[in-house]
Amino acid sequence: MQIVRRSKERGMADHGWLRSAHTFSFAGYHDPAWMQFGVLRVINEDRIAPGEGFGTHGHRDMEIISYVLEGALAHRDSMGNGSAIRPGDVQRMSAGTGLTHSEYNESSQGWTHFLQIWILPDRQGHPPSYEERHFGSARKRGRLALLISPDGRHDSLLIHQDALVYAGLFDGTESATLEGLADRRVWVQVARGQVRANGSMLAQGDAIGLLSTPTLHISHGEDAEILVFNLPS
Repeated sequence: MQIVRRSKERGMADHGWLRSAHTFSFAGYHDPAWMQFGVLRVINEDRIAPGEGFGTHGHRDMEIISYVLEGALAHRDSMGNGSAIRPGDVQRMSAGTGLTHSEYNESSQGWTHFLQIWILPDRQGHPPSYEERHFGSARKRGRLALLISPDGRHDSLLIHQDALVYAGLFDGTESATLEGLADRRVWVQVARGQVRANGSMLAQGDAIGLLSTPTLHISHGEDAEILVFNLPS
């Protein structure tokens, strides 16, 4: 079984300083048919104006991932972490028992474009933690590179959930396959360009969800950058 979620169907919000597209229900956008996909709770495609951002606010019991496409996203949190992540960087923050943080576009010129992703943890009450890592284009070119896993395998970031998150860049004849997915949920999110996933052509902002489908095949990319979530059923 597969479910296609088109970019134009997402919830849209324009606050002037923030333009956001919500794949799943979030903030003022509520659709009972699109609350989440298994443990995948949020995928927001956000664009933040120069010098603007999210002021200090709190989270708890959520695995939060930021994936930057353009610009730089500055981060400060109550654990003492402070940095700016750029294209190719991935940030993972486990909110656990509770923390506060802020995120903003430190540039005075260009917009920051990134994906904000929330995944439900395997249980409540983990200690808060933070990691970031760079995954260069060569690592993702023509393949699905592992970014996040429950055990940190292959130099991936650690998540408190039975979830594997991959990123890939595909153009022309480049292709990739993931197998052994019959008892899993899989979500493919197109961050830019277009690509074919299990026969469905997907453009920027589109996604496809797979249930009880043994294999995922990615091909026919045109300047495509995608994220793939291999999730518990």
